[in-house]
Amino acid sequence: MTVTDATTSTENLTLCITSEFAAAVERVWQIWEDPRQLERWWGPPTWPATFEQFDFQPGGQASYYMTGPDGSKGRGWWEFTTITAPNHLVLEDGFADDNGDRVTEMGAATMTVTLEDIGGRTRMSVETSFASEEQMEKMIAMGMEEGMRQAMGQIDAILAE
Repeated sequence: MTVTDATTSTENLTLCITSEFAAAVERVWQIWEDPRQLERWWGPPTWPATFEQFDFQPGGQASYYMTGPDGSKGRGWWEFTTITAPNHLVLEDGFADDNGDRVTEMGAATMTVTLEDIGGRTRMSVETSFASEEQMEKMIAMGMEEGMRQAMGQIDAILAE
C-alpha cells in the first residue's frame, strides 16, 4: 500500500494522510488535474467516483458522486482556492444533495494537497482541516481515514500505466 502515515490531530482539527509513489511529481499531479484519472482512484474501490463538473482553476468548481455497492449515490462538491502546479492544491470540500446543491449541515472542510520530490519519487500529503471538533469526529466516524487509505491504494496502478 502506498500510504506511509495517517495522523489525526484534535488540537489542530486535521487529518493528514501521507503517501509515496514511484513516479515524478509532474506525473502524480496529473491524477489531480485530469478528472478521468481522478475518477479511477477518488473514493474507495467499492464507492467509485464520477465527476460531472470539473473546472480546475482557482475559483473553479467540481461536482461528483460516488456510487455505492447497492447503487446509492453520495454526492460532493469542491471549490478550488489555490492551484500551484505541480506541487500545491487547496480546495474546499463538502457534501451535496441529490440535486447537487451544497449541504450546509456538515459544513465544509479544507483539503490541502502537497506533492514533494524525494529523489525521483513523490511524497503526497493530503491534509484535511475541519471547521470544528464535532465535524472532524463525524467525518472520522463515517470512515474518512479508511476510505482515503483505500482510495490512495489505487493510485500505484494508474501511475504504472
